[in-house]
Amino acid sequence: MPSSFGNTLRVTVFGQSHSAGVGCVVEGLPSGIAVDQERIARFMARRAPGNAPWTTPRKEKDAVRILSGLNPDGRTCGAPLAAVIENTNTRSQDYGNIMGVPRPGHADFAAWAKWHGEQDIPGGGHFSGRLTGPLCIAGAICLQWLEQQGIRIAAHVDECAGVADEHFCALDNSPAAAERLRAQMDALADGREFPAIDKDAAKRMTEAIMAARAQKDSVGGVVECVACGLPAGVGSPMFDGLENTIAYAVFGIPSVKGIEFGAGFAAAAMRGSQNNDPYEVREGACVPSTNNAGGILGGISTGAPLHFRCALKPISSIGIEQDSVDLERMEPAKLTVRGRHDATAVTRAAPVVEAVAACAVADALLSWPAAPTR
Repeated sequence: MPSSFGNTLRVTVFGQSHSAGVGCVVEGLPSGIAVDQERIARFMARRAPGNAPWTTPRKEKDAVRILSGLNPDGRTCGAPLAAVIENTNTRSQDYGNIMGVPRPGHADFAAWAKWHGEQDIPGGGHFSGRLTGPLCIAGAICLQWLEQQGIRIAAHVDECAGVADEHFCALDNSPAAAERLRAQMDALADGREFPAIDKDAAKRMTEAIMAARAQKDSVGGVVECVACGLPAGVGSPMFDGLENTIAYAVFGIPSVKGIEFGAGFAAAAMRGSQNNDPYEVREGACVPSTNNAGGILGGISTGAPLHFRCALKPISSIGIEQDSVDLERMEPAKLTVRGRHDATAVTRAAPVVEAVAACAVADALLSWPAAPTR
């Protein structure tokens, strides 16, 4: 069961939802990075369960313990960095009725078909959203290093339950758009409980999520992410392009079912004259004046904001009775999921998307840096 991604910067995730703990090993971090562990804790709190009424009631502190990779002064030493989060609030008995009856929409059946019933089932095992915690550890460290390189990453809930937030001002690359985008990113950094730009949209999303929870159901949504400050020339064509690297990591987030960069699928309905980003000279440099490409052409950065959106399906563990199959008897069965579950994945997924984007961008910077300026 491989659970790693990255080339020069490689992240491996381990653990299960109800194991003693979950964690990660990060290889390839440059030495000398000053790791602020208080900032890691604040970042982890954005993803942690039990911090809002629409999330799972399972409360976990998600306290990070770094086991290796740091010098006594808190700087990276170049060795693989290993970190762990203890699981302290598991209730495996809640999953007794799904041991042989798979949840529709969940990986239960696919895992049973692959591992013949020997897979870890409680809490979803290695398929659980609990494994996004270690991704956030790796991402939190990469975000700190990227900031030192002048690169900033942010994500928000762009849509949830059919309610839309204000979009990032990222498809326009004018100076005015860049200023607006900075303001949007600043707004998201103010510690707000719901990761949306527009507070009224956040209120309506919250109401829709809580309505679904009251009906023992769940909702999906879209997370939008940008990375600003990435210089032109980072990446590689074909299979190691920035889109490939980011998409590979983003699809490691449970519930993600789709991704698009820049104008994305909307570009299919455009003409070339509409979709192409014209170039202009700005402060002595060639820059695209618009950003339908999402900051990437040929797998390589253009210097415009790197922009993508990913779609997340509704949480599959819902309290409504559903049709399933008793795998031991191979006969129809009814299933009502018990236990503690989120009503949506999108709110807690926003920092996870930031984290995996940070890991992917850091990997690209270390693997295929921008060409030197002539």
